[in-house]
Amino acid sequence: MLAQHPVILGMFSGAGGRFILYRPGMAPLEAPSVPVVYQLLKSVAHSTMALAEVVGPYLDNPGNQDWRSPLLAYRSRMQSALDGLDATDMPAQWRANNHTILQNNIAFMDASTRKGSISFSDLQSFANQQAPFLKKNIAWAARTQVTHWMGVIAGWKKMLGSDWAKTFAASNTIYVARQNNVLFSVLAQFFGPDAINDRLLLIETISFTTTPDEMLESLTRIIADRSVGAVFFGDYHLMDYELMGGDARAAIVAESAKYKMKPFLPPAVPFGSHQWPTLITPGPGPTSLADLP
Repeated sequence: MLAQHPVILGMFSGAGGRFILYRPGMAPLEAPSVPVVYQLLKSVAHSTMALAEVVGPYLDNPGNQDWRSPLLAYRSRMQSALDGLDATDMPAQWRANNHTILQNNIAFMDASTRKGSISFSDLQSFANQQAPFLKKNIAWAARTQVTHWMGVIAGWKKMLGSDWAKTFAASNTIYVARQNNVLFSVLAQFFGPDAINDRLLLIETISFTTTPDEMLESLTRIIADRSVGAVFFGDYHLMDYELMGGDARAAIVAESAKYKMKPFLPPAVPFGSHQWPTLITPGPGPTSLADLP
């Protein structure tokens, strides 16, 4: 496949993603990383939410002091981050916000140590205090990541020219990251709706990181199986789906009647559907941090 088609892999990483372009007869081209400020913004935000993991098992349990040692060790690392913040390369507004987050983290830890216990109400008050600042970091990190990768993919699309029409792309995701997946969504802007589930694939995995070889193996297997489905059953995209799924669906309907149950199944979707490989049915409730108070 690599001898016939360009392939783009967009893979999760703690540095904001990793993109590799494979071109027939050429060495793989790895894109430059997202600016490091992305990692700084995300790390500071994560450091705050990680406090809940440190103290969570000991809430409203003053008799158990096992939290003190890990909390003090974490405080030392937090202070080091605060001390080095002014040396980071970021806009003044961003630095001020991160300064506030880290200072509030330290103040919460100091107050907890002095008090000698941590209540759920203490943690909730701290979370309410930090949430507005965390939202800013998340928004700035997302903007940094998306701006970088859209620039990269735009450049690759221009470079490939007419070969873009035969380019495949795949991104990996675990369960919690499949909705509004950043890397896949960026690729979709350049590939367009008709490429989704055809030349642009979202591959679900059980770990955040996946090697390029694993991604290529999965992509190649999916594409190869399509030809098998076409040969045996006359449909190129049949093998993208659970082969027994249609018959199993009919069996579930029949068996449900025996149990006097109403079948509960999703709508039947044609093979080769170009709908997003994520939840797409609208409904009530918040859909982003911006929707939350």
